[in-house]
Amino acid sequence: MSPLTLKGTYWVTVRQYRRTLWLAGALVVLALAVIGGLRIWDMQYPDVYLQDGYEVPSHENRGFRTLTLALDHLGVGMLLLPLAVGAFVAGPLVAREFESGTYKLSLTQSVNPTAWLRSKLITATAVALLTCLALMGVFRIGWDRMPDAWHRGWDPDPYATTGIVLFAYLLAAVAVGALIGQLMRRTLVAMAVTGVVMGVVLLVLGAFRWSFLPVKTVTGPAGPTLGVPANSLMMDSGRLTSSGDRFAPSICWDEVNRTPGLDRMEDGGMKLFDRCLAQHDVTGQYIDFHPQSHFWPTQLIETGIVLALAALAALAAFRVLRARHP
Repeated sequence: MSPLTLKGTYWVTVRQYRRTLWLAGALVVLALAVIGGLRIWDMQYPDVYLQDGYEVPSHENRGFRTLTLALDHLGVGMLLLPLAVGAFVAGPLVAREFESGTYKLSLTQSVNPTAWLRSKLITATAVALLTCLALMGVFRIGWDRMPDAWHRGWDPDPYATTGIVLFAYLLAAVAVGALIGQLMRRTLVAMAVTGVVMGVVLLVLGAFRWSFLPVKTVTGPAGPTLGVPANSLMMDSGRLTSSGDRFAPSICWDEVNRTPGLDRMEDGGMKLFDRCLAQHDVTGQYIDFHPQSHFWPTQLIETGIVLALAALAALAAFRVLRARHP
């Protein structure tokens, strides 16, 4: 027998959920067919060269536009992959075993509870990570075509699918699913609760990830347009008074909007706006931004946080198991 042949509880787990494995493989093949086909279609149209040395896809290149749309959908789907993995582990993989009582059969076959749960989680983790890695490769096939790849890379779905943090979320999803599946012991309830928990984790860390590192700030006089380094993520911009305090331009726009017969740009609206700025001693402007060099440190910090969550959830899952099935 080959040393790579699955044995014992690992073989049982793979055999039991072989349809899910086939579905994961089919998903990767489908994604590769779509993205690969669109890249071939896109290559049929040469790019248009601009005077400044850049080149952009031609207006007739519908393959590029369709590829962009397909990448958007694939990126969102991969961003939500931890929810699907966590729900599967919590429901069909763990909770259903307790709900139906079939776990008792495994425990009577000279398999201790820890080995039983460990085999399920290792199998689920391996499949999830390999599927994610394959989908990342497919995503890169199309993503390398994007002219503004670095600028768009700060968006949530490209940020996750072109970095390492998605692997950490998958590990956390498996661990959280194992814990909730044991606590709920009802398939649908466990799936729903795990989906909500992982959704909250994704939303909270997504909202605060750009606060992990301090922003850099550029300032200048009120007139000229400020510039930031290429491939930066702009976080905030506004006006400065002569003392260096930040001033919200909305105060002056509100004054323009309250004045009868004026709008924001015409009929003297801009003159009133400029006069308001002068009255508040506004002499400069600022831009807060994250430079390109902050991308990977942010990925590493977020990955560390999620891995810590995964470790705590896995520890709790095995403690619950040992407490209920010593």
